[in-house]
Amino acid sequence: MDDDVRGYLAKLVDRARTVLGDDLVGAYAAGSVGLGAYQPGRSDVDVALVVARPVGGPAKRALVDRLRHEALPCPARGLELVAYRRDVAASGTPEPGFELELNTGATMPFRATYEPADRPAADGRFWYALDRSILRQSGLALLGPPAADVFADPTPDDLRGLLVAALTWWLALPTPTGDGPAPGAEDAVLGACRSLVRFRDGVWLAKVDAGRRVAARGEDADLIGRAIAARRGGPPPNGAEARAFQRRVLDEIAATH
Repeated sequence: MDDDVRGYLAKLVDRARTVLGDDLVGAYAAGSVGLGAYQPGRSDVDVALVVARPVGGPAKRALVDRLRHEALPCPARGLELVAYRRDVAASGTPEPGFELELNTGATMPFRATYEPADRPAADGRFWYALDRSILRQSGLALLGPPAADVFADPTPDDLRGLLVAALTWWLALPTPTGDGPAPGAEDAVLGACRSLVRFRDGVWLAKVDAGRRVAARGEDADLIGRAIAARRGGPPPNGAEARAFQRRVLDEIAATH
């Protein structure tokens, strides 16, 4: 984590505490920051807030007003922030269960979602439980107790179902056909590697690290190598081969679901 992100996170926590007071019991860096894989210019800043009780509408709106990019500029591509009640974070539920979701940044479409029911089903409802599982393993505490004491994993059956839902969602996205490079195909491949490693080995890794682990076993090493190189500016794989890889991963995980 670079100094700009570290300073930004400190300001974000201070502003959240100003709005929520003693109801804010924890704040955690998730995603690439938590996994030690933050890449300037490419990564988002992912943050989870944990609150003691439900957040009222005025407090939700105040959080959005004070944390959106126009009020607190994000040094990364954008901020993805989710607030959870403490009992939800500890429950292991596969449901979204959030109090507030905020996406904001210079190059990120703005989104403020105040209730889980308002989250469009087409955008996926699996993200949150998977993110909480990653937080349990690798969340970086900015405020409050260690993440492992706050967040719970879903059950093995629920986790498998969430991974299947995530891969199915990715496969449903429009993907360029043909032999040419497909922008975004690298993330599709490496995201599937991360799901596969979690399913097989029970550990969450950053996307590139997961890709290296799968490739080291001799599986699709050339494809994965090109996906990793694309994150450093090389051409991404083509859409057809990325989708074929995702289907193979989905078939393996879904076979025991």
